[in-house]
Amino acid sequence: MTRAVDLLKNRFGVSQLYKHDIKQDDEIILTVYWHPLTIAEREAIQKKSSSEDVNDYALQMMIEKAIDKDGAKLFQDGDKASLRREIEASVLEEIQLAMVNAGADKEVKQAKADLKS
Repeated sequence: MTRAVDLLKNRFGVSQLYKHDIKQDDEIILTVYWHPLTIAEREAIQKKSSSEDVNDYALQMMIEKAIDKDGAKLFQDGDKASLRREIEASVLEEIQLAMVNAGADKEVKQAKADLKS
């Protein structure tokens, strides 16, 4: 009999990959990939973000989790100030909401197919 933890890891483990396209006038400007957020990562992000600010947490989560199709980080901690001051909030919120809602829409298979091609 398969253990519950193994069933969960197989279906919802960190090997899952999600993606979101940022578009402007039907042109893809940037494709963001990420793996699911774990409790350990959430705790680390909470420690890095200031106080109980939800916006700061969401921005830090995006910085920590966003990768390109090759698995390289898209953002560095040093980008935080620039992202806060120089990028439209709606664009950042779009990425952050996609990350929070990951799994609700099953784009996992499509993202994995993109990486294989």
